[in-house]
Amino acid sequence: MTPRRLTAAALLAAAALTLGACGSSSGSGTTTLAPTGGSNKTVVVHSRNGGFDPAAIYRAAAPGVVTIRSILPGGATSLLGGGGTQEAVGSGFVLSTDGEIATAAHVVTDAQSGGGGPIHEAKAVYIQFADRNQVAASIAGYDPQADVALLKVDPNGLQLRPLPLGNSAAVQTGEPVAAIGSPEGKEQSLSVGVVSATDRSIPSLTAFQIEGGIQTDASINPGNSGGPLLDAGGRVIGINEQIATRSGGNEGVGFAVPMDLVKRSLDQLRANGSVRYAYIGVTTQTLYPQLAGRLGLPVDAGALVTKVIQGGPADDAGLQAGTQQIEFQGLKATTGGDVIVAVDGHKIVGDTDLPQLIAQHQPGDTVTLEIIRDGHTQNVDVTLGERPQSGH
Repeated sequence: MTPRRLTAAALLAAAALTLGACGSSSGSGTTTLAPTGGSNKTVVVHSRNGGFDPAAIYRAAAPGVVTIRSILPGGATSLLGGGGTQEAVGSGFVLSTDGEIATAAHVVTDAQSGGGGPIHEAKAVYIQFADRNQVAASIAGYDPQADVALLKVDPNGLQLRPLPLGNSAAVQTGEPVAAIGSPEGKEQSLSVGVVSATDRSIPSLTAFQIEGGIQTDASINPGNSGGPLLDAGGRVIGINEQIATRSGGNEGVGFAVPMDLVKRSLDQLRANGSVRYAYIGVTTQTLYPQLAGRLGLPVDAGALVTKVIQGGPADDAGLQAGTQQIEFQGLKATTGGDVIVAVDGHKIVGDTDLPQLIAQHQPGDTVTLEIIRDGHTQNVDVTLGERPQSGH
């Protein structure tokens, strides 16, 4: 994944993936959006005949989108390569009139996609608003697991325009979206597209994946990182984070961190300055009907346990990993271990179901797994641990 922040020195070209509220509508084509917090102003998006109106979305949302300049620590190597002090440019958006700003964690740290050692905060962070005011910001906290950061500015003398937060669980493939940010350092730029897919797994700043990612063809380029992805009503449904590219530029495959995950992260960052995630300690392979038939399993969906992390929660609960490998339809499958088919009664069908179900819990919670072992169904209780920043 390519980072969507921009350094003053150079852009990274990579042949891989790089890090680049409630609404109501009426027949008049007016959508009223109420951001969280009683002191915040209401934003109104007037759409043409109730349709997608990028100009109206831009007029309403752009005042709440900011450009972020980060001075990275000396001697550190950033996502975009190089060492020594660097200036990185990204985007963000206003959360509240109290001075809260949301952005991507890699905009204000030297974090590496997929992990890669200690993470260092920027030495200094500056926020430039649409009205040309520019002020220093502090980092209230960052979450490398979701690539989310919470910044704080002194609101005195500023006219802050919070953006309303949407519900990413309701996002559907094909719906129109708009991205606002500072691609290539060009502030307050608008691009539009559609949601190309949902429930994507995308790299985080740790060894784990961000689940439920939103894929879009809206143009996202270096400097867009941390900016909002907006639905037709002007609600933020994700934080723009990275693109899949071979050239280092946008090729129509961009990704955003889903807003429901962002809100969870922001809540904990406000309260604690950091975020904890539940951890089960397994590596799995997705089961599909034809593979299930080949393996003679009594189910056609689930997660084949291919590895159990020693000393982890699943290991403590006695889960068993497969030890044999077969080749089927040109792919290798690890067999002979447990098959997880449900978590607390919620069936596992897709690739992201198991990690998303675990992520809904807190460390210390106990979940009941329905598993298939040696052809028989049984339940296993697992007390979840806390996810590390490395490992599985």
